[in-house]
Amino acid sequence: MDSFGVISTRLGFDLFKELKKTNDGNIFFSPVSVSTAIGMLLPGTRGATASQLQKVFHSEKDMKTSRIKAEEKEVGRLFVLIFETEKTEAIHQQFQKYLDYVEKYYHASLEPVDFVNAADESRKKINSWVESQTNEKIKDLLPDGSISSSTKLVLVNTVYFKGQWDREFKKENTKEEKFWMKKNTSKSVQMMTQSHSFSFAFLEDLQAKILGIPYKNNDLSMFVLLPNDIDGLEKIIDKISPEKLVEWTSPGHLEERRVNLHLPRFEVEDSYDLEAVLVAMGMGDTFSERKADYSGMSSHSGLYAQKFLHSSFVAVTEEGTEAAAATGLGFTVTSAPGHENVHCNHPFLFFIRHNESNSILFFGRFSSP
Repeated sequence: MDSFGVISTRLGFDLFKELKKTNDGNIFFSPVSVSTAIGMLLPGTRGATASQLQKVFHSEKDMKTSRIKAEEKEVGRLFVLIFETEKTEAIHQQFQKYLDYVEKYYHASLEPVDFVNAADESRKKINSWVESQTNEKIKDLLPDGSISSSTKLVLVNTVYFKGQWDREFKKENTKEEKFWMKKNTSKSVQMMTQSHSFSFAFLEDLQAKILGIPYKNNDLSMFVLLPNDIDGLEKIIDKISPEKLVEWTSPGHLEERRVNLHLPRFEVEDSYDLEAVLVAMGMGDTFSERKADYSGMSSHSGLYAQKFLHSSFVAVTEEGTEAAAATGLGFTVTSAPGHENVHCNHPFLFFIRHNESNSILFFGRFSSP
């Protein structure tokens, strides 16, 4: 079956296409983080709920994610926390098979908290953990009111990455320039520049360029896909697929070319409640009070997903990139070689990839400084 990297890339691109339907500005999220949170549910689902998850993953087989170890090593931390209201002994009896799975494949830890009597304190405890795991970049993953006394289980994971460029941009070369959001609309940005050899390809069918910027040790790279025209991104997005992204960024497709690179210094921070998006992608039963089937996780009837929250942050500077993401999923019960010019002065796609596994750790659209 497909590797976790391929699966998470497909799911991430499907997610991006849904997010852009209701979001005209910047988009940034972690396909690995979202895929992990969904993949973690599979051993606990049965029937139609399990089938829907497998289809979202483009997989008809049970999801086995042992290959995630490569991403963990490179990104730093990728964890899952499980919280429950009942006593620890009862949790281990009720969730043992489920726990064995997530502990084996996700290195999860179990944290009992008291949702019934201390819902808000529990929420703050989860948020504090997420903040500490993401170097204080992701705060308040679970907002006020997102946890209640009827909440039974919260699954949380984080991914954090801070990387130095293989060749840093010199700060003295950074200059103020215009970034064109549309042909007649611009904002000032601090534009970093350098001229070096990069992995490059001109995508003639798309009238776009793709460029790989390596981080130290070349285990990870940021790829930028820049259309030739200021308003060209929307015209080509429907022509892009996960398979083509893998093809375009493969060693056989890219050439080492001397490139004059202009890349804005930027930060993007975003939060999403992904429930509606994932329902549109085919995960309706997961969030259905009537239809959700988590009998593989718990014999307690009425367990269903209540929230699917994802927060992310990225900062691109002369030194490198800092990025973080966190995904939280809450459950409740029904009781309640010549020079090329790559001038990124108009909207572009960018993604950070773990090169060995082809896993896209972070994916985004930068269109509004």
